[in-house]
Amino acid sequence: MNNSDLAQILIRAVEEADSSDRLLDAVQELAAAEIEEAVPTLIAALGYNNPGAAVAAVDGLIAIGEAAVQPLLQLIDDYNYGARAWAIRALAGIGDLRALDTLLEAAKTDFSLSVRRAAARGLGTLRWHQVPPEKLESIQTQVLEALLLISQDPEWVVRYAAVTSLETLAIAIAVTLPDQASRIKDQLQQMLDTDVDLGVRTRVKFAQEITQQPQHQRMFAPKRKVENPELPYRGSSRR
Repeated sequence: MNNSDLAQILIRAVEEADSSDRLLDAVQELAAAEIEEAVPTLIAALGYNNPGAAVAAVDGLIAIGEAAVQPLLQLIDDYNYGARAWAIRALAGIGDLRALDTLLEAAKTDFSLSVRRAAARGLGTLRWHQVPPEKLESIQTQVLEALLLISQDPEWVVRYAAVTSLETLAIAIAVTLPDQASRIKDQLQQMLDTDVDLGVRTRVKFAQEITQQPQHQRMFAPKRKVENPELPYRGSSRR
């Protein structure tokens, strides 16, 4: 059986599910297959009144990756907020630069703290290799400005997410924007000193430890030239 035949069987199971439990099982199986043909059906599942199925669909869309980005962006509007919120979670998990504007807007302005949190985390998983070299510094600066603002969000879970993204951004800009990295250092220290939530302060401390490791310390020296211009980009795992 080829992928196309398997996709049709699994899609039919989703469409014919006659209970919440069967729908959840069917969406989970479809998501686990990681077949590109499943994207429209997985996106449709984001709008069902079944949170478990929506979570499974998000996981499946993230696993499929780039092929799901444009369909997800087309879904986002102001008329189906539930599906839009799940779509933003999927886009955040994929990290494709085509979703940058959507993630920035959601992280800064969405009324749902869970959506702001997901979008803030997504800003820390962007795939910088997709950006043309001539645009890299300007886009990273745009993300930095957004994260500095988001790190002041009234909800602790959003601030926590902003810290994880500031950590990964600090590592990403070690070579491209070394003079801007001190702004991240200053923001993290301010949050450590003043944030009212212990969880946020603990996460800040961890971020400081990661970004101050020897291989990253030079990013915190303003006006200092990069000693090794051929240092490879270093990514960071999601937290």
